[in-house]
Amino acid sequence: MRIRLSKPSFASKKKLLAAFSDMLDDGYLVSGGRVREFERLFSEYLGTPNAVAVSSGTAALHLALLALDIGPGDEVIVPAYTFPATANVVELTGARPVFADINPKTFTIDPSRAREAVTEKTRAIIPVHLFGVPAPMDALMQLAHERSLAVIEDAAGALGSEISGRKCGTIGEAGCFSFHPRKVTTTAEGGMVVARDQALADRVRMLRSHGMSFKDNIPDLISPGFNYRMNEMEAALGLEQAERMEKMVQERQRLYELYRTLLRNIPGLSFQQYPQNCRCVWQALVIRFDTVDSRTMIDYLGQRDIEATIGTYAVPQLSYYRDKYNFGTADFPEAAEIYGHAVALPFYNGLTEDEAECVAAAVRDLMETSHPGQRKR
Repeated sequence: MRIRLSKPSFASKKKLLAAFSDMLDDGYLVSGGRVREFERLFSEYLGTPNAVAVSSGTAALHLALLALDIGPGDEVIVPAYTFPATANVVELTGARPVFADINPKTFTIDPSRAREAVTEKTRAIIPVHLFGVPAPMDALMQLAHERSLAVIEDAAGALGSEISGRKCGTIGEAGCFSFHPRKVTTTAEGGMVVARDQALADRVRMLRSHGMSFKDNIPDLISPGFNYRMNEMEAALGLEQAERMEKMVQERQRLYELYRTLLRNIPGLSFQQYPQNCRCVWQALVIRFDTVDSRTMIDYLGQRDIEATIGTYAVPQLSYYRDKYNFGTADFPEAAEIYGHAVALPFYNGLTEDEAECVAAAVRDLMETSHPGQRKR
C-alpha cells in the first residue's frame, strides 16, 4: 500500500454528514452561521479579537496587503524560500516583492538580510512561519518598529505555533492562515485573516465580499472588491476539527519526535531547527539532505511506494521572477541550496508508527548508499 505524503484527519464522518444534511435542509451555503461560528472559535483559540474567514490562504494574504493600502510604487520584503503565493500576492497589488535570504538551519527569513533589503519604498514585511517553525519575530518586529513597516505574518502552516509565548499570526498587524488539505486543520480550501485592529478587520471583511458594506442593513459599495468568501461546507469541515485542534497538534509533535529517533545519526541528514523560545505544530516534516539532491530522494522513495515532494520553492529561481528581475542562483544561495536538497516526507495525523519506520528505512538505505562507510543499525 502506498504511503501518502499527507492526508486530512476527520474523527467523525457521521457528524460531518449530519452537518452537510442540515446545511442542505436550511439552504444556507454561503456566508451563514457555520462560517461565523468557525470565525468565533478561531478567534477564541488564538486569543485575537478579529478573525475573517476567506476562500484560501492566498486570498488572506492578498486582502491583508490591500487592506493596508499597499500597491504600486511600494516594496514588500518576503523570504526567498517560500511557497510562491507569498510573493505573488505582492505582485498582484502592483507592489514589488523584495526577496531576503533565509537562515539555512531554520529555513525562515534571516533578519539581517531583511534589514539589508529595506529601502525608502519598503512598506511591509511578510515573515513566513515555514512548516510550523516560527520566524524570528522579535528581531523582525524591532526592524518594523524602527522603519515604520507593517508586518503581515504568513502563518499558513503555523496554526498553534508559538514564539515568546505568543501564537504565530497574532504578533504583526495581520496574520494569514491556510486550511489547504496539507495543513493541520483543513476546510479543503479556505483561509483566515486575523487582526488586532477592528478597522483593518472591517476593511478585509468588506474587500472579501465585492467591496460591499452594510449600514442599517442597507448595502453600499465602498470599494471594488473580490469574491473571497468561505462557504458553509468548508466551514463545516473546519468546525469538525476545531474542537480537536490541540489533540491534533500534540499527535504531530509525537510523530515528529518519532522521526527524530528513527532518522538519528545519519551523516548528511539534518532536521529543520527552531528557536528555543517557541512551540512548533509541524505542519510538514522537511529534511535536508546534503549529499543527495531532492529529486533523487523523491524518485527513490517513489519507487518504494512512498510519496514525497520538495520542501518548497526558491521563488527567485522560478521563471517569472527569475526573468522579470534577472535573478541568478548566486543571489540567494541559502534558499537555492535548501530548494535543491530539502524533501517533505510523509507526515500527517493518522500516520502509523509502522509507516514512519518504513519511510525512515528507505531514507536510511539511500543515505547509506551515498555514505558507503556508514554502518547499518
